[in-house]
Amino acid sequence: MIIRSRIVVPMEGEPIDNGAVAISRDKITAVGRFDEIKLHQSGETLDLGDQILMPGLINAHCHLDYTMLRGKIPPLRSFADWIRSINTEKAKLTAEDYIDSINAGFAEAQRFGTTTIANLTAFPDLIQTIEEPLRTWWFGELIDVRNPEQADRIADAAVESLKSVTRWGLAPHAPFTASARLYARCEEISRQKNVLLTTHLAESREEMQMFRDANGAAFSFLKEIGRPMDDCGAETPLSLFIRTRTIGPRWIIAHLNEIDAGDFELLSTAPKFHVAHCPRSHGFFAHAPFALERLRALGFNICLGTDSLASNSNLSLFAEMRELLRKEPGVSPEQAVEIATVNGADAFGQRNLLGRIRPGAYADLIALPISPGTGVFENIVGFEKTVSWMMVNGEILSAA
Repeated sequence: MIIRSRIVVPMEGEPIDNGAVAISRDKITAVGRFDEIKLHQSGETLDLGDQILMPGLINAHCHLDYTMLRGKIPPLRSFADWIRSINTEKAKLTAEDYIDSINAGFAEAQRFGTTTIANLTAFPDLIQTIEEPLRTWWFGELIDVRNPEQADRIADAAVESLKSVTRWGLAPHAPFTASARLYARCEEISRQKNVLLTTHLAESREEMQMFRDANGAAFSFLKEIGRPMDDCGAETPLSLFIRTRTIGPRWIIAHLNEIDAGDFELLSTAPKFHVAHCPRSHGFFAHAPFALERLRALGFNICLGTDSLASNSNLSLFAEMRELLRKEPGVSPEQAVEIATVNGADAFGQRNLLGRIRPGAYADLIALPISPGTGVFENIVGFEKTVSWMMVNGEILSAA
């Protein structure tokens, strides 16, 4: 098949005017100007007309479990209070509610042009009941704060539930809810199975107060529920993580909002991991400004996520790109699109397979209408509607 479009944005080199992409089964075989592709490639031609054809967007951090919690919890003064509130809402839900929520989340992410998603689920045993319409990495989200003696059992049970899916990983929730043993067991499994790991780290001021100062609302809340607090009062969450974990490119670290001068010194020599930034969720909680430029200067790969709808309004990565540009005037629209495509692919270890239109890559594509008088990347970032044409793995999911 040959797909022709007014503009093709391969994310390698310049946008191609009157471009085309040749596809065989689930892979891209060629990309270039339509007349050249038509000359050297065979197959039927699908002409998308005056559209921008580009790689599908990649959501590197999402919780589809909580799609049904949209608008249920307002911004609260304390992050610990927000945790209490979401736990209250979750207690009302059944397994069927979570299945409906995940399915609704997939449908919404698809409407907004996401073709690859990292979904953290607290219920990996439900995955077998769900048909994933997008390329999905399932991360079993693991918490043992109330029973750390069960760390190995919790991790191993998640692996058993995840073994039926093609792409999976483990997500010890955060240093304040997952024990050192749980992290260690997840790292052991990652090495054995060659799978990715993700976690929440340095997300809030209260997390910083808890670990560095042994005080604050999160410290009090977790102490009340019986968490051992002997790892608090000596160092920052990031320092603790770097000192005790085997970090590297298998890790996707979500948030990294609260880091101090000493943390930056550690990061300058630390092995590089990937950072999933969620701009609108970041704004919902009024976290400290995200250190995007400093992290990028140190060589960290920054990608985008939507987080959950318990702290966001929808699953649009276009909206995340716009919020990123609003907060980061030094970032160009082209760089924002790279963060939502190329960088996400790198985080999943899929540099040559996702996030780019290139020979050998998966045929994961979306098409957007052209707004006259607008630059190509400004057009992409400014897109506010739902995507009417998408291809995942060489299969058209919706037609223009």
